[in-house]
Amino acid sequence: MYLKLLSEKQIKKMMRESENQITRLTESADSGIFNERVLVLVFESMKWDIHTLCITASVNCKLHALAKRILWRELCLYRAPRMMSTLTEGSSNKRIIGGWQALAKLLFFCGGCEPTRYFKLARSSPGHFVKSSRFSKTSGQSFLTKKCRGDVLYVSDPCEHQTGDKNDDVGIYRGVFRSFMKSRTREILIRKRVDFEVGVRCPYCGARVWSMTAAQLIPRKTAARRLGSSDDALEYFVCLNGHMHGTCWLVHLSSDEDDDVDDDEDERSEEDDDGDDFTDSDDGSSPNQCSKKR
Repeated sequence: MYLKLLSEKQIKKMMRESENQITRLTESADSGIFNERVLVLVFESMKWDIHTLCITASVNCKLHALAKRILWRELCLYRAPRMMSTLTEGSSNKRIIGGWQALAKLLFFCGGCEPTRYFKLARSSPGHFVKSSRFSKTSGQSFLTKKCRGDVLYVSDPCEHQTGDKNDDVGIYRGVFRSFMKSRTREILIRKRVDFEVGVRCPYCGARVWSMTAAQLIPRKTAARRLGSSDDALEYFVCLNGHMHGTCWLVHLSSDEDDDVDDDEDERSEEDDDGDDFTDSDDGSSPNQCSKKR
């Protein structure tokens, strides 16, 4: 009786609305995400394993969007809480310049190195997931000139790579500025009209970079001392989003010097209690190498 009272146009409209509701329900079921909080709890139980998150984010567009919106941020907050607290200090919405995905990649991924105009290599060295990482803002101060000491910069310990014609190891390090858009470093780069480096991009966000060598903004003695390198054997770049990556030739030490370094490391561990030290995999196993994290 009710259907008889409805016009044909009204009936067709009701059928279309019903079909749309069914389609939305089907799409939700296909995605497998009925409650985003459940997925967050699953990753919490896995202690935010970076490899699992990378795989999850590459399954489909919906999971990729969810990872970009929530999961990368939660990974960073869980695995490097003190560092993230400092980097987001003063930010009302807890946003990170360059995005959380790029920052997560910087935490767990060594970007490798290519020959540059100021750092000659016989061959390039590929990027890879690192087994462990340690970032310190005390170390970061060693990479800033006196004019820029008010900036906050976290820098990792160098990742050692065997490469080149020399029998030396290349150290590859990375870092990130807090509030780079407001930093003294960026202000000086802009004021000096330093050109972007040709042919070099940030390995974490793909943005253009400044050569700190070309800008003459490297305090070589303090930076070399932190890295275990000689003054004239290091270089690093800073991108538009405040990500830093660099290379150096690591100095080989004798056994006596090794003992001295151990003492220095003990003092440094107390001095640098301002960052985060974390492993890539909970079981301590060596992660698979990968040239790109999706």
